[in-house]
Amino acid sequence: MGSPTHSVQPLLLLLAALLLTCLPATPGTHLLLDRPQVTANFACRAEAVQGDLPKPQCLRKLWEGPAASVPTLALSTVQLCQHDCPLCVRVHLALNATGIQGLELYFLVLNSNRSVRLQVFRRPKKRANAGTLWQVQFDCFTAESGQWVFVWLKTLPDEVLILNQSLLVIHERSGPKFHYTWMPAARAIEVSVPEGPNITVRLCHQMALECQELSPRFHQQALVSRHHPAVLPYEFLLPCLCIEASYEHQGSVRKKKCPFQDHPEAYGPELWSSMQIDDHSTSNGAQMAMSLRGRCLLHPTAALCWKESATPEATCYDIPNSTATRSQQIYTLEEVDVHPRLCFKFSYTNSSHVECPRRIDPAWNVSLSVHFLQVHMHFHSRVPASFSAALCQQQPLGQCVLEPPVYTITHPEGQGSWDLDLILPWRISRSCVLVWRSDVRFSGKQLLCPDISRKYWGLLAFGLVLLVGITLLILWGCHRFHRAIPSRGHSRPILLIYSPDSEEHKQLVCAFAALLRSALSCPVLLDLWELSHVGRLGILPWMYAQRELVSRQQGQVMVLWSAGSARAYGLWQGKARAGSRPAPEPHDLFGAAMACLQGERQGTSEAARQSDWVIAYFSKLCGRRDIPRALRYLPRYRLPQELPSLVRVLQGPSSSTPGWFRASAKALVRRLLKAEKRKGPRSQLHQPRKTATNRPAGSLFPLAHSKLFRPNCT
Repeated sequence: MGSPTHSVQPLLLLLAALLLTCLPATPGTHLLLDRPQVTANFACRAEAVQGDLPKPQCLRKLWEGPAASVPTLALSTVQLCQHDCPLCVRVHLALNATGIQGLELYFLVLNSNRSVRLQVFRRPKKRANAGTLWQVQFDCFTAESGQWVFVWLKTLPDEVLILNQSLLVIHERSGPKFHYTWMPAARAIEVSVPEGPNITVRLCHQMALECQELSPRFHQQALVSRHHPAVLPYEFLLPCLCIEASYEHQGSVRKKKCPFQDHPEAYGPELWSSMQIDDHSTSNGAQMAMSLRGRCLLHPTAALCWKESATPEATCYDIPNSTATRSQQIYTLEEVDVHPRLCFKFSYTNSSHVECPRRIDPAWNVSLSVHFLQVHMHFHSRVPASFSAALCQQQPLGQCVLEPPVYTITHPEGQGSWDLDLILPWRISRSCVLVWRSDVRFSGKQLLCPDISRKYWGLLAFGLVLLVGITLLILWGCHRFHRAIPSRGHSRPILLIYSPDSEEHKQLVCAFAALLRSALSCPVLLDLWELSHVGRLGILPWMYAQRELVSRQQGQVMVLWSAGSARAYGLWQGKARAGSRPAPEPHDLFGAAMACLQGERQGTSEAARQSDWVIAYFSKLCGRRDIPRALRYLPRYRLPQELPSLVRVLQGPSSSTPGWFRASAKALVRRLLKAEKRKGPRSQLHQPRKTATNRPAGSLFPLAHSKLFRPNCT
C-alpha cells in the first residue's frame, strides 16, 4: 500500500474524520526549537522526504517512567514559546520493533491540504532485536488554531503496522480551575473543583521544560469531580512541588500551580533532606569539593564555615570571602585546609544547610602541655605545611580575642610524617591558644585551653612565688648596680649577633639580652624583639641600619658564639670563597653580620685604632678553639668567667658588674643544657653540640693583626 498523496479523495478524508475522535487540544508545553527534532530511545536518522519541513535533528534519550502501551500513536498540541507564538502538533509513538528498520509519518492539514512526509530509521550499527520497544517523539508539525491535522504511521519495510490519528488544534486561553488545601499533618495536598467538568490531577516536580513525576511510591494521578476531591501525598515539601491539572480529554491544556515556590519558611527544613550531597575532598590535598543533586532545578550558593566543636548541634561560623565555584552542580574551593570541622554552608533564599567532610582523617594534629610559664605545642603533620599559634583571652560571651605576637613554624618539604615543637610564653590562667594552618588561604582556628584546674594549681602557685622572689631579687640587684655605677651621659647600645642553632638556643639568646639590658641599663638591639620591623625591611637592611646606629653612638657589636656558629661560619665561608664569584647575599642575621664584618675588614684604614666587634661564648657550650682562626684577632670573652671584663668593654672602664649577673648567666646555661637533654633524638630542631670545627684551608681574613677602624656597613 503506497503512501497517501494529494490525490486522496475528499470523501475518504471526511469518513476518516468521522471515525476518529475529534477533540480539541491546546498546548501544555512551551518549546524553544530552531528546527524540528526527533527524540528516540535508539540511535536514529531522520529525513524529510516531502513538504516544507526542514531537516530534523535526531537525538537519543532513554525514556523514564512507566512504558506506554504498544502500539501507541498519540497527538498533542504544544506552543513554540509562551506568548503569541505558533502552535504545533507533537507526535508520540510506541511500537514493537520486531522485523522493522524504520517508520514513516505522514501529516495532512485538512483545511489547507498541506502535507509533509517524514522518515525515521535506526542506524545500521544497531540492529533491532525481537521484542525491542521503540519510543519516538517528534517536535513538531506547525498548524494554526482551528485546523484539523491527520497523521498516518506505517512501518518500513513492508508496512508491518499502520496507524492513524487526528487532532483539532485549538488554542485555549486557560486551563481547568481548581482549589487546593495543604494538609501538613498528613503530608498531603487536597485538590477540589468548584464547578464544571471532571479533571485529572497529579503532583510533580517542575524542571526546565517539563514537570517530572514523583518517585513511584508517591506518584498518583487522580480524578477530581465537584463532589469528590482528591488527596495527593508528597514525599518532600519543595519549592518545585506543583499541582498539575487537565481535563479528561486527550491533549487538554495543563494548568500548574506551585504553592510553595515563594514560601521558603514552609519548605526550608525539607529542601536539604531531599538532596544528595557527596563529598569529594581529601585531607592530603588543598581542595574542598562537594556535589549536590536534588529533585528541583536549584542553584544554591556554598561558602565555608568553621565549627568550634565536632558535635552536630555546634554553631558553624562563616568564613568571609570563601564562596565556592559551581560547575555541573559540583562546588569546589582551592587553598583549603580540609578538616572535619571546616564545612560548606549551602544557602538558598533564607534557608541554609551545613555539610562537613565525611570520613576525613585530618592531615595534621596538635597536642598541648603546660610547663612553668610556657605552653609546649607538639605538631604532627603528614603534608608540608606552616602552622601559626597565638595566645588569646577568653571573653564573657565565649569568644577568644587574639593577642599578638603570632608564632609560626614550618613543616619542611618532603614525604612522610613530621613532628614539630613550638613553645609559647604563658602568662595567666585565663589564656588559651588559637592554632591554625597558615600556608593556605582558608583554615579554621582551633581553640586550645590548658587544663590547670587541679594538676597545675600547685605548680602555678609555686611558680608565682618563685617569680615574685626572682623579681624582688632582680630589683634589689638593679638598685645596687645603679648605685655602684657612676652617672654617665648616655649608655652605649649593644647589637647582639647569634646563630639560630635551635628554639632553645634562641630562648637563651633572648634571656641573655634581657639580662644585659637589665644589668647594664643599656639598649640591646636584637632581631627577635623586632620581628615586624625585620619583616618589613629584610634582615640585611635591618642589620646595616643597626650597625650604623651602633657606630654612631659608640656602641659594640657582640657575637654570641656557639658550636652552631662554628658550623654556620664554615658553611658561609665556603659559599663566600666558591670560585672567583663574589659572596652570595646573606639571608639570615649571622650571614648578614659576617658579610658586614668582611666588608669592614677589607676597608680598614691606617687611621683606625680599635674595633667595636667582640666575641663572647659560654664555656659549657663551646671552647675557645671553636672560634675560627680568621676571627681570633677580635676580643674574645669566656662566660661567665670573664663577664666583668666584657662589661667594661661594652660600657666603659668605669662600669661594674652586679653580683647577680654572673649567677643569672650560669642559670641560663644550665637551663639550656637541661632542655637539650630532654628533647632527645625525635625532635626536628637543630641541637647545638660540642664538636670539632673543620677549619677551612684558607682564612677569610689575614692572620696578621692589622689596625682596624670604626666602619660603616653601608
